[in-house]
Amino acid sequence: MQPRPGVPAEAVVDLDAIAHNVAVVREQVGRVEVMAVVKADAYGHGLVPVARAALAGGATWLGVAHVHEATALREAGVDADLLAWILTPGTDLVPAVRARVDLSVAAVWALEMVVEAARTTGTTTRVHLEVDTGMSRGGASPAEWPALLDAVAKHVADGTVQVRGTWAHFASADVPGDPSVPAQLEAFEAALQTARDHGVDPGLRHHANSAAAMFVPESRYDLVRVGLAVYGLSPAPERATGAELGLVPAMTLAARLAHVRRVPRGAGVSYGLTYTAGADTTLGLVPLGYGDGVPRHASWNGAGSGEVLVAGARRRIAGRVCMDQVVVDLGDDVAAPGDPAIVFGPGLDGEATADDWAQAAGTISWEIVTRIGSRVPRRYTGRLAGVPA
Repeated sequence: MQPRPGVPAEAVVDLDAIAHNVAVVREQVGRVEVMAVVKADAYGHGLVPVARAALAGGATWLGVAHVHEATALREAGVDADLLAWILTPGTDLVPAVRARVDLSVAAVWALEMVVEAARTTGTTTRVHLEVDTGMSRGGASPAEWPALLDAVAKHVADGTVQVRGTWAHFASADVPGDPSVPAQLEAFEAALQTARDHGVDPGLRHHANSAAAMFVPESRYDLVRVGLAVYGLSPAPERATGAELGLVPAMTLAARLAHVRRVPRGAGVSYGLTYTAGADTTLGLVPLGYGDGVPRHASWNGAGSGEVLVAGARRRIAGRVCMDQVVVDLGDDVAAPGDPAIVFGPGLDGEATADDWAQAAGTISWEIVTRIGSRVPRRYTGRLAGVPA
């Protein structure tokens, strides 16, 4: 995989891989519905193309964080069931309600915003109730839950609200045997029963993220929300790699060398001169940097760094990642300006993977793919894009 001629760098996204990964999840979870999470521009892969590919792979729902992401999908003609789950005071919810977007509610004030939008539009707003089962992030706390349910029951009765689901989120489903997982499930069951006791039908029950969907069968309930696995990366690489799960990484970040030069032994490289050539060597300049999302923490640290595939081998970054470029050490191998440089991809041709870069940067693969910025053009391949992969 390499960039198109004349393109300095691009992220190549295989839409068939997206559809394949969703199909793998569907096979794993059985009859449970699958929500493909496409927030944050589909983890950097492209909101609308990925949403369509995920639906082609068998997803029945799409999930986003913010209402403007949801309305962008509707404006693009995507008509699937769609949930947005972060509301902030003052947000205009009318466009989302008119676009038939389901909204998550975790507090009475948020419910009142939803009700106001319903009354403005003269429609019934569809909501999912979020309860905190132990992550202490979003969701109504156990102390707040009964009051929220009473308010919801009132507005269900007056026709302004329809409860389509009740949900929560795991803190550590990727950790084998973590005691928080059964504790959160127990708390979720208690919250569901409290909802029924207050006259509220919980609707679709969903708690599982990618890790839980793959590894915690009892957490699947009626629907699973799958994020990272859609993009072909393992949500718990210590338990099983993406390949072992049958997943195919969808993004390849590729560039072309912008400059090649020979330097003598002892030459310092990049800001701070933190890297010194141990012998006469050839350096290649890759036109991607932290301004494009390449993590600066993957700079040379004296023992290792992120690696880029150039001239048939993985090359370590020489020195620090800059805003627009990185330097790689090619040794005595031959390369020329314009030659391909693959930062990460599926790993099938020897290139580093997003997991490799995450390890080099001390982060997670979610961040590696999601942070690739808008300056890097996306190119879509696969049958679903009408272009061979």
